[in-house]
Amino acid sequence: MDVLTLSRFQFALTVGFHYLYPPLSIGLGVMLVLMEGLWLKTNRPVYHQMARFWTKVFALTFAIGVATGIVMEFEFGTNWATYSRYVGDVFGSALAAEGIFAFFLESGFLALLLFGWNRVSRGMHFFATCMVCLGAHFSAVWIVVANSWMQTPAGYHLVTRDGVTRAEITNFWELVFNPSTVDRLTHTVGGAWSSAAFLVVSVSAWYLLRRKHLEFARASLKVGLSMALVASLLQAVTGHFSAQGVAKNQPAKLAAFEGLYPTTSNAPLTVVGWVDETHERVVGLQIPNLLSFLAHDNFHAPVTGLNEFKPEDRPPVQASFMLFHGMVGLGCAMMVIAALGFLYFRHGSLHERRWLLWILVFSVLLPQLANQCGWFAAEVGRQPWIVYKLLRTSEALSAMVKANVVLTSIILFSLIYLLLFAVFLYLLNDKIQHGPDEADLTPSGKLALPRREQPAH
Repeated sequence: MDVLTLSRFQFALTVGFHYLYPPLSIGLGVMLVLMEGLWLKTNRPVYHQMARFWTKVFALTFAIGVATGIVMEFEFGTNWATYSRYVGDVFGSALAAEGIFAFFLESGFLALLLFGWNRVSRGMHFFATCMVCLGAHFSAVWIVVANSWMQTPAGYHLVTRDGVTRAEITNFWELVFNPSTVDRLTHTVGGAWSSAAFLVVSVSAWYLLRRKHLEFARASLKVGLSMALVASLLQAVTGHFSAQGVAKNQPAKLAAFEGLYPTTSNAPLTVVGWVDETHERVVGLQIPNLLSFLAHDNFHAPVTGLNEFKPEDRPPVQASFMLFHGMVGLGCAMMVIAALGFLYFRHGSLHERRWLLWILVFSVLLPQLANQCGWFAAEVGRQPWIVYKLLRTSEALSAMVKANVVLTSIILFSLIYLLLFAVFLYLLNDKIQHGPDEADLTPSGKLALPRREQPAH
């Protein structure tokens, strides 16, 4: 393989592995705020126990996420030096803002979150939890801002000095609120909430199946299913608006997502199928007119097809189509599972339906797969541009990097990431098998005896 293919594969490997963890950290931050807030409101010991247990899981995902995220920043300089020079002013500003407004906020209060139990007041600890949650979301904001600028550049001009062209910021807030930022941010955050919610649901369902930690499992399941349902519905809404933004700003991407070659009025939406690229058509189950409505709020509106673009300016169609429909299908499955679980839980009969509990256990995989499909669909669908209509991916490589060097780094990264993933699964499984600490049922760390068993003074 050539150096371009290998470099793209290397970045896909590192970003794909890293992206397993930030969504969990962001979503678990919200879950911790909810759990600790419920403890403060109700004073029920089980919510204190929940907050303590899930804080340990949050710490694990945060640590792995930080370790794997650093690698990608080095790759910009090693493999994509031309790209780094081209967007350094833009990307540097966004990443600096992440460090100042997000990472320092999150890590600054992390010590209080992890070690402040019984050392600071309840209110101060809850404030620290909120700040960690806010910092995690700020991190998502600036990363999505930087990536969205690559999709829909705004607030810049091009400057050429000594034969080198680079983008420079002319309006910082236009950069921040470029045409795709808000839609992509809300959709990304919804995916993060889903990841954490289904993790909580999965572990809680496992405890119910094993008849362990029953009070903890029921309380945790209540919070998890509620968040899973809200996040799944939010994903459907934000996904709709995001698709409309793609139709407006990146019509070739939307056409690739649906395998649409001719510009078509009353365009159908494909439910399931594949693209016959030889005959430039989709084979599968389609709903007439629905794509036109989803893209333009009009059943008869024309949707731009791939034939409007030169072949060299079209994204990889089959990959874009499959990734996009995989994301949508997984999102629909999450809505159904969350709704079923929530309804049976409300009726008090969820524990009787072991088949559904088993589905809830394995549902933890769905948001992770959906997040990966969505991220790769967005990036593959932008091709052949690394910065949309400004810089091609093939022009963004470092001049001096050789294919054999990249291949060697891919092999080493793969081995290290497999080891890290094994360590993560081992530690996560160890925490799950251990379960919540009974000593966390009271803020003092001591089990409360029933009143009649209290020792006499």
